[in-house]
Formats: sequence, C-alpha cells, structure tokens
Amino acid sequence: MTAQAHSEVLVGRESDLAALRDALKRTRSAEPSTVLVGGEAGVGKTRLVEEFRRGLAGEPVRVLTGQCLELGEEGLPFAPFAGAVRDLLRAEGTGVLDGQQRELALLLPELGPPPQQQRGLLFEAVAALLGRLSAEQPLVLIIEDLHWADRSTRDLIGFLVRAARLPQLLLIATYRTDELHRGHPLRPFLGELDRVRGVQRHELDRLDRDGTAEMLAHLLGAEPDPAVVDTVNDRAQGIPFFIEQFAGSADPACGDIPATLRDLLLSRVDQLPEPAQRVLRVAAVGGTQFGHELLTRVAGMEEADLEAALRAAVAAQLVVVLDDGGYEFRHALVREAVHDDLLPGEHGRLHARYARAVEAEPHLVGIGRAAAEIAHHWHAARDHPRALVTAKVAADEAGRRYAWGEQARLLDRVLELWEDVPDAAAQLGIDHLDLLEEAALVALDAGDHMRALSLTRAALGDLDAEAEPLRAGRLLVRRAKLLRSAGKADGRAECEEAFRLLLGAPRGTDRVRLLADLAHVLAGIDRDRAAEVADAAMADAAELGDLRAVVMAEMAYGLACAGRIPPDEALPTIRAAVERAREAGDLPSLTRGLVNLSDQLYETGAYEESVAAAAEGLQDADRAGVSRTNGTFLRANYAEALIALGRWDEADARLAEAARLCPPNALALHWMRLRAHIRLARGRDDAEALVTRVLSFLTRPFLLNEVRLAVHELRLAAALASGDPEAAAEAARSSLAEPATKATPRYTWPILSLAARAAHQADDKALAQAIRARAAALPRRFPAERAHAAQTEAHLEGGEPAWQAAVDAWRTDGHQYELATALLSLAESQAAAHAHTAHAHAAHAHAAHAHTDARVADARLAHAQAATAHAAHAHAATAATAHAATAHAGVDRAAIASTLAEAIAIAESLGATPLIEAADTLARRLGLRAAATPATPGTELLTAREREVLRLVAEGHSNSRIATTLYISPKTASVHVSRIIAKLEVTNRVEAAAVAHRLGLLDG
Repeated sequence: MTAQAHSEVLVGRESDLAALRDALKRTRSAEPSTVLVGGEAGVGKTRLVEEFRRGLAGEPVRVLTGQCLELGEEGLPFAPFAGAVRDLLRAEGTGVLDGQQRELALLLPELGPPPQQQRGLLFEAVAALLGRLSAEQPLVLIIEDLHWADRSTRDLIGFLVRAARLPQLLLIATYRTDELHRGHPLRPFLGELDRVRGVQRHELDRLDRDGTAEMLAHLLGAEPDPAVVDTVNDRAQGIPFFIEQFAGSADPACGDIPATLRDLLLSRVDQLPEPAQRVLRVAAVGGTQFGHELLTRVAGMEEADLEAALRAAVAAQLVVVLDDGGYEFRHALVREAVHDDLLPGEHGRLHARYARAVEAEPHLVGIGRAAAEIAHHWHAARDHPRALVTAKVAADEAGRRYAWGEQARLLDRVLELWEDVPDAAAQLGIDHLDLLEEAALVALDAGDHMRALSLTRAALGDLDAEAEPLRAGRLLVRRAKLLRSAGKADGRAECEEAFRLLLGAPRGTDRVRLLADLAHVLAGIDRDRAAEVADAAMADAAELGDLRAVVMAEMAYGLACAGRIPPDEALPTIRAAVERAREAGDLPSLTRGLVNLSDQLYETGAYEESVAAAAEGLQDADRAGVSRTNGTFLRANYAEALIALGRWDEADARLAEAARLCPPNALALHWMRLRAHIRLARGRDDAEALVTRVLSFLTRPFLLNEVRLAVHELRLAAALASGDPEAAAEAARSSLAEPATKATPRYTWPILSLAARAAHQADDKALAQAIRARAAALPRRFPAERAHAAQTEAHLEGGEPAWQAAVDAWRTDGHQYELATALLSLAESQAAAHAHTAHAHAAHAHAAHAHTDARVADARLAHAQAATAHAAHAHAATAATAHAATAHAGVDRAAIASTLAEAIAIAESLGATPLIEAADTLARRLGLRAAATPATPGTELLTAREREVLRLVAEGHSNSRIATTLYISPKTASVHVSRIIAKLEVTNRVEAAAVAHRLGLLDG
C-alpha cells in the first residue's frame, strides 16, 4: 500500500467550515464573535482551522495564530499571545505596536523591561493592539490547544471576550474534549464563556463510513476495497488521524495497529496508577463494552478498589460510562492495544475466566450473546475441546438469528479445530461431511462464494452420489451457482447431473426445494430446460399439498416464465407466488420473489412500483440474512428504477449501500455498472476507474447473457464519453457481435441507440446499416424499448420530426436523463432546420464544403460533451450559423429556447454536468444564453470541480500540479483548464484568473 502521510483534502467537514465562515461574516458586520472548536484528539480540529485559514488567502483579512504549550497550569504565561505578537513583529516590524512596546514587554521580554502594574496594562495593551489591527480589516485570532492554557492565558481570553468585545475580531480556540476530566480548569471557563453573547461552542464529530472511504481514497490515490474501508472504519472509528496512520502503514489490509500509533495509545494508559492499568487489562479481554458485574467476577478485586481503578480510567477519558450503567473504551483501538500488550499466560488465563463467568451467569452479557461470548473466550484461551463444542453451539445460535456471516466464521473455526480434537465427531454429534456441507451452505448465504466453492468441492469429493442423490443434487446445484457467480463456467454440466440424480431421489419437500433451486439456476442458462424442471417441481408440490413446497415451486416457475413469456404476462404468476410466500412467512422465497417482481416491473416501465417492491424486499433480505446476495440484487433494482425516475442521489445512496456489503464476484457487477453510468453522466473524475473494473468482467469465461450485454452497453457509453468516434464505433461493432443481441430486447435496445449515435459520429454507413437490420428484427414491447427505437431512428435518419418522436417516446416512458439528451438533440435539429431554410441557396452552392465542415464541427461538439455517456449528438456546424440564420428568417427562437431550458432543468436536477455544458454551449452559439438558469453574471459558468481547478490556476499551479493536488490525471486537468478558458471567453490562464477574481467566482 503506497499512501500519503496526510490527506491534502479535508473530508466531511463542509458544515464545520461553514460555521467558521458564518462567524467571519458576523465579524465583518462589526459583531464580535468567538468560536470554541472542541473535539477529541486526532479528530481534525487543527486541520479544520488550517483549511479555514487557507480559504482566506487573497481576502482582506488578517490572521494571527498562537499555540498553548503543554507545561501545566503554572506554565509559561500568555504563551499563545506571545507567539502571535512575535509573528506579527517579524512580518510587519515594531511600528505595528504604535509605541506600546513597554506595555507589551511582559509578552515579549526582548521589547524591554515591563511596567510595574503589569496585568491591567498588559490586558489593555493587547486589546488596543488587536483593536487597531481589526479596525483596518477583520482580524482572525486562532488559539490552538486551549486545554493546555495557563490561568493567565484564560484570563486574557476572558477579558477580550467579555470586556473588550472588539467589533471586527473573530477569536477561534481549539481544545480537546477528551482531556477535560472533571477537575480540569477549562471546564468552568468554557461554561462562563457560553453565557457571553457571540460565543459559539462547536464540537467536531467523527467521520462516518463514507467519510472514511473518501479519506482513504485521497490518501491511497485510488478507490479502496470495501473490505479495507470496513476494517479501517471499525477500528479507527472515524478519527482522521487514526485513518491516516492505517493508510500509511505497510499492511494493505490494515490488519495490525501501526507501531507509532500503538505507542501513542499505550502512552496514555501508562500514565494511570498500576491498579487502574490492571483493571484496564482485564476489561480489554472482555471487549470494547463491558458490564460492571462481569468485570467484578473476573477481576477478583474488592469492590472499593475496583471502583477506584475505574474512576481513574474514566477521569483519564480512556473509559466512558454508558447510560445502562456499563462501560465502554472511549476508542476501540485503545482496547485493542491494551489487549495485544497482555503476556501470553495472562491472555489465556483471563479469557478462561470470562468464559467460565458467562457460562455460570449468561445474563452478565447482552441477550443472545452468551453463546458467542463463551465460544470466543474458550478459543482465545486455546482450550480446543471446549472451543470446538462452544463454537458449534454459537454457530447454531447465529443461524437461528439469520446472522449468516457470524455463523460462517464460527463454522470455519469448527473445521479448523476438527483435527485438534480426536473425538470431534462424537462431541458434536455430526460427521465431517455434514459439517462441510453446512459450512458451504452458510458461506453461500453469507455471500462468501469462493469459500463456499472450496467447501462444496471438498464435500463432493467425500460423497457417494448414487447412494445419497438428494445430498449430491444439493451440492451440485450449489456448485453450479458458484461457478456461474465466479464467471468460471455456466454450470450446465452440474445442473444436468443434479437433475438426473433428483429424478431418482425420493419424493418430498426436499426434492421440491432442490428442483425449484435448480430451475432458478437454469433460468439464466436455458429457459426451456428451466421450465421443464419447474414443471417437475410444481407436480411434486401439488402432490404433497405442502404450502411451503408450493411457494418454492411457484417461485421457480415464475422465474422460468419471466424469460419465456412477456413480463406483463408473467407478472400475475410472480405476484401470486410473492403473496403465497408472504402468507407462509417464507422470507428467503419472498426476497427472491421480490427481486424478480421488481425486475419485471422495471422492464414494463412501472418504475414507481418497482421501487416499492425492491424497498419491501430490502427489509426482508436483512431479516433473512441474505443482504449480500438477494439484498444486492434488490438494491440494484431499487437504484435502477430510481435512475429512470431521475432520483439519482437516492439511487447512488442505494448503490453505496450495495458497495458496502462487498458482494462477491459477478454479484458486484450490478451495483458497479449502474454507479459507473451515473458517474459518467455526471462527468466525475472517478468514473473511469469504476468503468475499468466493470469491463474487466468481459474477460471471464462466463457471464449471463443479460449481464454481458449490460456491460457492453457501459463499454459503449464510456467510449462515446471519451470523445473518440472511431473507438465508439469499434465498441458498437463489438457489442453487435454478441449473439444475445438478437433475442433480448430489453438489453439490446440501449446498445442500439448508443451504437446509432456512434455510427453517426463516425459517419460509418456499414455500421448504421447493421444497426437498422438488427433494429428491424427486434420487438418493441414496452415504453423504454419503443423510446430507444425512436432514438435509434433519430440518430440514423436525423431531422426535427424524428427527434420530436424520440422526445415524445421518452416522455411516455419516464426516463429523465434520456429525455434530456433527446431534448438537446431536438434543439439542435430545430436550429439546423431553421438554418437550412434561411440559407437554402448558400447551402446548395456549397453543399460539399458544408458536409465536410458539419462532420468536423460535429466531432468538436462531441468532444465538448465527452464526459457524458448518453448526451445526444450535436450538429455543431448548423448551430454555428443558426443565430444569424434565425435572425434573418424571423424564426420562432422561443421554441428552441424552451426546448433547451427544459433539457438544462432536467440535467441540473440530475447533476449531469457535461449535459448542462453541452446545452449551454449550444445556447451561447445560438445567442440564447437566457436559456440557462438565471444566476449572477459569470457565476453559473463553472462547475464545482472547475472552480477547484480555477482556484489552483489562480495560484499559479501547472496542469501536472493541479492533477496531483486533485487526484486526477494531467490530461483531465488540461481538459478542465481548456473548458474554463472557453467558458470565461479569455485567451489564457492569466486572463482566466483575473476574470475569476473580478466576477467573484472564487468566493466561498
């Protein structure tokens, strides 16, 4: 792992920065302001203040900074003020003191002997100095680490805040909340300041998981693996300093605490009295949270001694008291460091004590946790026989709670211990094959597919298939699923062998369930064969008359039907199966049915209903413990419908949830593909990395046809976004070569509409003809398919009527982004048509020349829209002359302006920056700048990212340095700079910076 030592980007502190900026605004209005910034060590107080100070560069604001010293209550008096004034003198000379050197000599001995009446004169002199400075321009005085301040420093601050109340002074003081024990002198001082008008207490929170992920991305220079994010988030608990330490370690998995961080954590423990340290060591064995009664049982101390030791730990802010009367280590890393510091004998002895205590009194831990706690402690104590038995008991308990992940880890532990316990089978009451199969099934439910594949292979190797056809069928179906998920094979051979074995197996509910499961697997390979298997399951279920068996069989039949008959005809069967599963309380079948239902509703264009079905399924998936499998499908279906409805932020949140679940292998494609589309359409710099991850799946031996086509669609969209017509045309030809494009309208039509755009941009007539032929043979069953068909025709044939038909079709369907791109193309075609009318004679005389210019200009506008995956093709040449033409012909420019305004409004609601830019470019060429959303002149031109780039341009950074600072490529930085220069209508970087300052584009 290669990482920066510190993050150059402030993460998750927008609201905190806003609070400081608001305070400065009040100061500029002659209102005295004080902000007391609190937070635990490492949370980012100094980093926040530094970022605030950096944002003031170039503004008419003076900033002074002073640092309190860790010298105790009787340390160096007035240290932060002395430091601030000394820096001021270095910068501006003694003239700034206005003859008050003698009064200020108590701060700086080098100014001469101090006067006799020191304190009062000093306070007045400091106030006078700050008053003069703030009279010229607002003054920000920053005092760091107020928790170390001496009494004199606190008194002077109190005088400035309560008595002097300088109108243009903003005082910012930082302090550590975890240093403020009950008797700390800063506690009452802060309470006194709280009562003064203009004083604001602001405490920094820890970062959440998303903040941790963003910070790691900046530190590592790449998007981190979700598992690494989870590890760092769980252990660093949102403390930025700890996150930096983990990212800077040499361990890619962030497994061990870095040595420097461990020493820092233990240094505070070492300052405690020995009895308190001993209690902390005992408590650390019990976990991050621990109850008083359990600690009493294990520690073996007198109650008074135990309470005294705990009081010392609480006073040192290493342990906090919970509302329920228990305790918690203030930070999990402190507990981990203390636990890892135990001697080997001490480690085993204490864990064994905890195990015995919880076995004797299970109520000493949380409800439902006793089995897991006992198993953990016996395993840590290295008592293998007890660890084996208790791990299996805890695994069974976890399974009853649908905690598949926990159960899988416990069963792996049982397998590890099996060889260490001679009579393991007798103690557990199961044989090794039973354990292997159970562990494989649970690993599958937990989403650890590669582990499940290994366990399944081991179980099949130990099994006599002919003697146990049901078990063999079950394992073969599972292996087929896992091979398909990993992209290693389609699993057909395993499915066929499983069907053969199951047909010869005894009839019963188990056989129905396995046949239903087999039909589910075959549905992605051979729909007809899946229907045959589902029919067999239905026949068995009907004969048995068992409700649960009927539900499973109907669900399998509904899935098979979904691929063989139109979705609108399959929906009644699917809805009935879902309702039966709901009535039976069969959560696994219900979640599977809701996955299928939400998907079919999406295909028919019922997007709101699709959202509702997926939302219901999510609750059940979490309860059933299948969040990483069916839960991933549900979140992807949920997001896909939200994307269609234009609710992109909500969709991205659902996809972020799916990413955090870290679904294995090809399951991850569902969220990655959709998120990549959003990032492309929003022009985000991190889109390329995600697209690359998705496209890597095309190299695998097997992908489901629907998934492969969806990946090809993304590949084509990314190629169009690159602005390279030839690359886009090649991607289109590759997509059309897929055999599945002849039989899957839902996934083929989006490819055709993008391919038509690529053919038009590249002027590839052969490709266009191939697209026409494929489109002519493809059904147009539902609104989205009909809209894609209309857009395909519009790209290939052109003209205002064709694009109006595409717009109308997208309105009927409801896809918002596609509607906006069609509106933009409609506006272009309207402008082109009017320009053609106005210049008919000139166009006839120069037809060949105009054709050439049109293709060149068309490529230029395609490059202007390069970051969007779906923005409609621009007719730049006709647009370039349209303003003059429309003025000459008296054309109704309002119609074009209205079309553009609607496209821009939709794009703005989606955050589709490249589409906004393309529409704005066309509007300016047509002289229709009013089409964009009204804003302060100039300020609507630049995106947030472009403002970041422009700020660095104004500071004199090169493209390479901008790229390094913002974690983008130099090529991307160059594109941003070129766009900025074009938008501001200047000729170079210097002029761009000057215009930006004049228009206030760098404010805020």
